[in-house]
Order: sequence, then structure tokens, then C-alpha cells
Amino acid sequence: MLNSLFIENIAVIEKTEIELFPGLNILTGETGAGKSIVIDAINAVLGQRTSREIIRNGADSATVFATFSGVNDTVLRKLNDNGYSIEDDELIISRTLSLSGKNSCRINGKPSSVTFLRELGLNLINIHGQHESYELFSPDTHITYIDNLAGNADLLSQYKATYANYKKLKKKLKDFLNSETNREQRIDLLSYQVQELEDACIEPGEIEALGDERRILMNAEKITSALHKAKLCLDGSQSTGAVDILDDAVTAMQKASDLNPEYEELFSRLNDLYYEVQDVSNELGDAIDNSEGNPYRLEEVEERLDLLNRLSRKYGSTEEDMLDFLSSARDELEKLLKFDDNVSELQAEVDRAYESTKKLADKLTYIREKTSRQFEKSVKNEMAFLNMPNVELVVSRNEKELGSDGQDEIELLISANPGESPKPVAKIASGGELSRMMLAIKTVLASTDVIDTLIFDEVDTGISGSAAQKVGLKLREVSRSRQVICVTHQAQIAALADNHFLIEKKVSDGRTYTDIKLLDFDGRKHELARIIDGVNITDTALAHAQELMNYKD
Repeated sequence: MLNSLFIENIAVIEKTEIELFPGLNILTGETGAGKSIVIDAINAVLGQRTSREIIRNGADSATVFATFSGVNDTVLRKLNDNGYSIEDDELIISRTLSLSGKNSCRINGKPSSVTFLRELGLNLINIHGQHESYELFSPDTHITYIDNLAGNADLLSQYKATYANYKKLKKKLKDFLNSETNREQRIDLLSYQVQELEDACIEPGEIEALGDERRILMNAEKITSALHKAKLCLDGSQSTGAVDILDDAVTAMQKASDLNPEYEELFSRLNDLYYEVQDVSNELGDAIDNSEGNPYRLEEVEERLDLLNRLSRKYGSTEEDMLDFLSSARDELEKLLKFDDNVSELQAEVDRAYESTKKLADKLTYIREKTSRQFEKSVKNEMAFLNMPNVELVVSRNEKELGSDGQDEIELLISANPGESPKPVAKIASGGELSRMMLAIKTVLASTDVIDTLIFDEVDTGISGSAAQKVGLKLREVSRSRQVICVTHQAQIAALADNHFLIEKKVSDGRTYTDIKLLDFDGRKHELARIIDGVNITDTALAHAQELMNYKD
């Protein structure tokens, strides 16, 4: 429910705050006083498209705050999914518009995008103005009335998922069949690519290993020279080498340890070192024998690296990428070689998906047919109450190809006068009839609508007298299950208000200001009298106003 609305610098409203209540809230005032501006402000805070021209002259920005309580589960889920929380059962949303074109939107103090604010707003308030009546002109919207009354949301969701899968498979089959003309060329290309990669016998890590081997082979002469030098230092040539020197040291140390046992450990360590160096010398000899360059092997490595580098440019930068390409190519080639089998299998999948989709579509059709009769009866009863007893309403259904909403084309047809055949709403209904018909539909769908606040902007257009009073009674009936806010020019409707707000325009110091105030009993009576009699309020008008206020249905 919308608890309060704070408006600053919107058109002729400099600053005002409205506290709203459950039940039927009526807004009245003279033409041009600013009633529509309040609706524009609500649209703005709900994230709807708004022009910068709405900003009051002389102001750099305009701001609207709206406070809600007891929001429905859909709103709570959307808030939770997007990281917003509600404390003390209060939701505060705000939007600031600036002349620079920038928007600042917040939900409970946390920044929000206009897009999310608009999405959230659609589940907070339903605004019905005269232009919304024209949705009755569009048959595309009529099916939603039937689905809403039938409670088809879950079934529709299931159908849409099944239909999407059917469309996906159908496109896959079409693409597969369209590719038949290029199938032989594709088979030739894939066969060549598979053969080329299989012949290469690629191993993971091979490029790095070959690179290391290539570096060793290219530096074989340098390596051999270094090994010879190390060997010479150990064995000696014209001079004594490290092995001989260590041998002399071991002999000397042995004599010392024989004479003094304290040196036995040093002797043992030196002796081990001698044998270790001698082993190194022998291994160096083996390494020198094996380090001689092999020009044939270097050539083989170069050729192998060249092949792998060439393949990597075609099939992937690493061995793993090339092997993945090979695997995918094999799979695709196998499918192309089994074209007929795959077409049959895919066609069978499409057929099964169609059967599942058609089954759900038939179920939707059955429910819609049944609900349409209920809708016709209920809306006709509501329209009869609203002084349209002779209107015949028919929900026309034609079958179409499976689509995103099923196989049904639904359109509302009406006959305004007895004996006339029903025709599309756009060809028959007047503005007043549209407003009442829309109110009748809203009344019928009220029990299925989770939105807690309904706003009717001049729903009384084109009607007067008893028809207006019955519209008021219907609005009051709807307001018993949800909050209703209504802008009206009809005294019969305003008299039924639970809460009556007066919107007045004043001029001060050459500037225009709009003021909004909640009326008490006497204030309501004088406002109703003004609506009835105009500027010069008579006792008769006041008496009529009080009589309207005392009316009990």
C-alpha cells in the first residue's frame, strides 16, 4: 500500500506531502489545478519515462519520494534477488530528475537503476488512465485477461519453456538440412584435417621438450669443451690434477691418523672425497663420449618443431588445443558421415518436442475456453451494474500456429445495442463505454491481481448521473480488498470516498503553486457542492452534497 507521497518541484507543485490511507482515496479539484501532476509524479517515482520539462520553472531538479508498507511477495522476491532489504515493513523509493538529464534512483537509500525501478513499480501500483482504456483496442492484450482470471501463470511458464525447446530443436534441424549442400565439401575438409593431425601423432608437452633438446644439440660443441676442461682439471695433463693431489693428501692423512687416532675422522672424510672426485672424473669421461653433436638428430628436431608450429597456426597454439580440435573434428565428421541417421534422430526429437508443446497448448486452450465463458458472464454482470445492460460481450477464439503464448488468438467483441452482431471493441465502444468496460474487467480480475494499489485517473470520462454513481460504488467495492486512488470530476464518485483530497492552484508573487489537503466533513461537503454547482455554491448544492455523502448502497 502507498502510505505517503512527497513531491518537490514537479510542474506547479513546489513542495507537498500527501499521506494516503487504505480504502477509497479521492482526488478532486478544478481543471488545471494539478491533479494529473500528482499522477505524473507517481509515474516518475515508479521509473516510468519522464520528460525534463516536468521540472518546475526556476528549479534545477525535481524529487519524488514514495513510502509503501505491506508489499506483496512478488515485490519482496524482486528486492531480495537484487540485494535490497526492507526494515520495519517499510519500502521507500525515490527518484530525482535534473535539468542535466541525470537520474538518481534509490530504494531504501540504496542506489537503483531506472530499469529496475520500473520493473519493481509494475508490481507496486497499477495506474489506469483514459489511455490505458485503449489497450482494449489491441487484441494482443485480451488473452492476458483470460489467463489472469484462469490463473494460468504456472502453466504458461511451463508451456513457454517447452515451446522454446521445440523452437530450438526445429531451428537445429533446419540448419542441419540447409547444410546438406555443403556437406561433401565439409567432409573433405574435415577428413584432411583429421588425417593431418592424426599423422602428426601430437603429444602434450612435446613442443617444450623438443625446444630443450634443440637448444642442447645446437650447443653441443660448447658443452663438450666445458666437459673436457672440467675433466682436465680433475685428471691433469702436463701438471698434476685434482685427483692426484687428493691421492697424495689421503696418503699423508693416513700417516697422521696412524700416529694419532684423533685424525681418523678427517682421514675418512678426505678419503671419501677422493673417491667421489674420482667418480666424477669417470662420469665426465662418459659425458664427453655422449656429448658429441648429432647433426642428423638436430635436423630431425628442427623438422618436427617446424611441423608442430605450422599445425599450431591452423589448429591451436598448444598441443592440447590441437588435440581438442582433432576430437571435435572427428565428432563432426562422424555426424556428417551418419547424416541420414542424424536427421532421423533429430526429426524424432523435434516431433517429440512438438507433441509435448501441443499437449500443453491444448490444455491452455481448454482452460481458456472454459474461463472465457466465466469472463463473459462476470464482465457482462459488472457492465450491467455500470448502466450498460444491453452490451453483449463475446470472447472470440481462433486457432493459430503454435506461438510463445499458445495456439489461441483471443479478441473481445461487443455489441452495444440489441440485435447487433458483436464486433471488435475498437469499432464499437465510445470513451465512456471504454472506461466502464475497463473498470468492469478490473473488478472481475481484482481477486487475481496481487498489486495492492490501484490508481484510476478520470475513469469517469464520458459518463454522468446514475452511471457515475455506479462507477463510484464499484470503485468503493474494489477498495475493500485493496487501496484505490481515484482522480474524478464527478460528485457522485467523490461522495463515496473514504478519504477525500482537494487539489488547489494558487498564485502568489506572480508564481503558481499547487496545494493538496485532506478534507474534513465540511470541507468535503463544500467541495462536492462546488463540483455540482460551480463557483457560486448554493444551499441547494450543499444539501445535495450532504445527501450524496449520506448515500448508503
